[in-house]
Amino acid sequence: MTDTGRDRLRELLDAVLDDEHHSLGEMAGGAYASPYHFSRLLSRDAGEPPVAMRRRVMLERAAWQLGHGSSVTDAAFEAGYESVEGFSRAFARAYGHLPSDVTPGGSWLPAPNGIHFHPPTSLWVHSGERTMTGPLDHLVHHDLDDTRDLLEAAKQLPDADYREVVRPGQVVLSFDGADESLAQLLQHQVFTKEVWLAAILGEDFPPAGADDPGGLIERQEAVAGRWLAMLRDMERRDAWDDRIVDALCDPPESFVLGSIVAHVLTFGAHRRQLARAMLRERGLDVGGGDPIDWLARRHQEQEA
Repeated sequence: MTDTGRDRLRELLDAVLDDEHHSLGEMAGGAYASPYHFSRLLSRDAGEPPVAMRRRVMLERAAWQLGHGSSVTDAAFEAGYESVEGFSRAFARAYGHLPSDVTPGGSWLPAPNGIHFHPPTSLWVHSGERTMTGPLDHLVHHDLDDTRDLLEAAKQLPDADYREVVRPGQVVLSFDGADESLAQLLQHQVFTKEVWLAAILGEDFPPAGADDPGGLIERQEAVAGRWLAMLRDMERRDAWDDRIVDALCDPPESFVLGSIVAHVLTFGAHRRQLARAMLRERGLDVGGGDPIDWLARRHQEQEA
């Protein structure tokens, strides 16, 4: 790349991170480009859409600020969030823990381009970085987002309808028990990640939590960030073929980490579609659950 190219990329990055720029239009204006060309150039040269990059780097900056004494409220508003609740959800999803649990130390999130926040106000480019990409990244995030959408839809149902047995005898996995009702399907959908996380990380068997839609959403939000953090660590270490001994089984069993992820995604997709059918029978519009449609919406949101 020529020096002019490097200078232009730097201008684009500066426009992304300017504190006065909150939308794609404002970023593009700061770089004296149309939103279309700004997004196209940055995505091509940095490998990441501008809105997604800004969101990630602002979270990295917030993590650094929190680790150096900033309050959660101040970090949230400086990162451009309209509420502390929204910031806390985004932070937990990205880092695997709440912003109130931050300790001084590393604050970088996985990036396709190695571009990160570097205190106090600059960027750092880290070469050779690995993160989840392509189909695996899409499958993992689609599973998490679709589960959340189904749980939100289930909140609209009366409790009796939510718990009614509508598929007598239906069992997805024998060791999980019956999946005859929407409540059972969605509870198992969330619990699967909780128990596999405990097995992989050597934790105690997870306690039974609330199984109403609201309670499951809280459990889903708590497990989603930790699940993502664990998968990113597997990718960083290229640990997909590593084995664990699951002491939660009786007797203990040995599993390949990559096969665990494939297991969770496979049966998670099956349960989501079964739950979707039950919700649709109750008159709720829950879409088709197609990853193609989900990814298209995600790209639109990132460019908004």
